[in-house]
Amino acid sequence: ALDVNREVNCVTDFIHGCEDQLQKLKKQKEKGLLYGIPISIKDHINCKGHISSGGMVKFLGQVKEEDSIIVQVLKHQGAIPFVKTNIPQTMINYDCSNLIFGQTLNPLNHQKSPGGSSGGEGALIAGGGSILGIGSDVAGSIRLPSSFCGLCGLKPTGNRISTSPSAFSDSTFVLAVTAMLGPMARDVDSLALCMKALLCEEMFQLDPTVPPIPFDEEVRLRGNPM
Repeated sequence: ALDVNREVNCVTDFIHGCEDQLQKLKKQKEKGLLYGIPISIKDHINCKGHISSGGMVKFLGQVKEEDSIIVQVLKHQGAIPFVKTNIPQTMINYDCSNLIFGQTLNPLNHQKSPGGSSGGEGALIAGGGSILGIGSDVAGSIRLPSSFCGLCGLKPTGNRISTSPSAFSDSTFVLAVTAMLGPMARDVDSLALCMKALLCEEMFQLDPTVPPIPFDEEVRLRGNPM
């Protein structure tokens, strides 16, 4: 991730304590579905002890006191959140640049954009600095970077995954299309594994507004590719 960041400027912060978390996980008898997998997190998703800038100076210095629910669930499933990744200012943009962290480049072609708003995720994963990441999508913010960077990404159905607390829940604007968090990776199987891990009892207990419907592996396997 350090090497990729030096090349394309995609990481906004390294999550301290990730190595300690891994050592604690090793001592646990029950291993989650994502045990030991390092996972990157889009900038605006709250991680305890870190800022969620949304690319805006006004949010600098506002250190979050708790992990967002999706980060809590990822940790419950054994994943290791280790970096936060760059976004465009306010996130409503198809590029990936802001006045705090600067411009993120596409690792496949430095003359091109990685897309947005989950551009830092797209750049880091495509560059080989992460194997699984969490982005967000209102009108293409997972799907566009995935397309630009040659990856797979999923915007889940609205309210399928908890978005609380994050920049979504703190925002004052009303969106006609539901904003959602979702996985980004190099292949569809990784997206499916992540969704299966997220749609668990821990998620449903932490956020009762999320319908308690587990991931249906049989439906995915019998689906016909388009």
